[in-house]
Amino acid sequence: MSKWTHAQIPDQAGKQAVVTGSNSGIGFEAARALAGRGAAVVLACRSEAKAAQAKARILSEHPGASVQVMALDLADLDQVRGFAAALADRVEHVDLLVNNAGVMMPPASKTKQGFELQFGVNHLGHFALTGLLLERLQARPGARVVNVSSQAHRSGRMNFEDLDFEVRGYDRMGAYGQSKLANLLFTFEAQRRFAAAGVGVLVAAAHPGWTRTNLQQHWGLADLLNPLLGMAPAKGALPTLRAATDPEVRSGDYYGPRGLYQMWGYPKKVGATKAARSEADAARLWEVSELRTGVRYPAGPAALAGAPLTE
Repeated sequence: MSKWTHAQIPDQAGKQAVVTGSNSGIGFEAARALAGRGAAVVLACRSEAKAAQAKARILSEHPGASVQVMALDLADLDQVRGFAAALADRVEHVDLLVNNAGVMMPPASKTKQGFELQFGVNHLGHFALTGLLLERLQARPGARVVNVSSQAHRSGRMNFEDLDFEVRGYDRMGAYGQSKLANLLFTFEAQRRFAAAGVGVLVAAAHPGWTRTNLQQHWGLADLLNPLLGMAPAKGALPTLRAATDPEVRSGDYYGPRGLYQMWGYPKKVGATKAARSEADAARLWEVSELRTGVRYPAGPAALAGAPLTE
């Protein structure tokens, strides 16, 4: 299919979706499209005020849509746990979790638990959230998790001896690339572990190519180059939406734009780097992530997600 567009999104009536970072950019466009096709959507955002504005925009276009706002700050693992518990009280199942929220090349910063901000938000927060919601995801046949990565994963390197850039000194692009590489390592390792444990949840990934969003606020060239080269967020969200809704998607698939260097165009299945396919790095990242977040994933078909680590 050369031009997969919003028109190909199947009916989403009866499905419950959660989209992180959905008050703007591709997260907002994904949430708007899903709501427009009938899904009940939770806007999981750090700013409730901005999320409320996003909800109003969606409802102005789709007056009958089911849209809820819930606060979620992925830079604080305590808040991630609180969000997951509150959501579990509201819904019996989750059909779709879109791990979209992220930060890109900010000044040196730490999460509440002391992790480098990009690794903490882009990877650890979503790793914890997925594990804590896995029981709700398992409650629905065909449930999906979509992790939003980036072409920056191609320059990423996992330095397990200095994940927080405390020894090397902070490199904002290096930290961003590491976090986006972690998104893919998580995706492919989850595919393997879920299959081995009998967890019937599809895990896929997507990247938006070059899309103009406020994620790029810390990149000095964005104002100059975005008007010339950046796709509109509605088009940049298409790889995410295809990974989230296309019936042909299989666990472990990765979608991005089909154009030159995967920067622009309609979505297709794309490849990842050798580093992203490293099973050794993926297994090590998984162990580190469980230790840092305190969220252990199931070890077998009967196990439940989100159990705290034992001493």
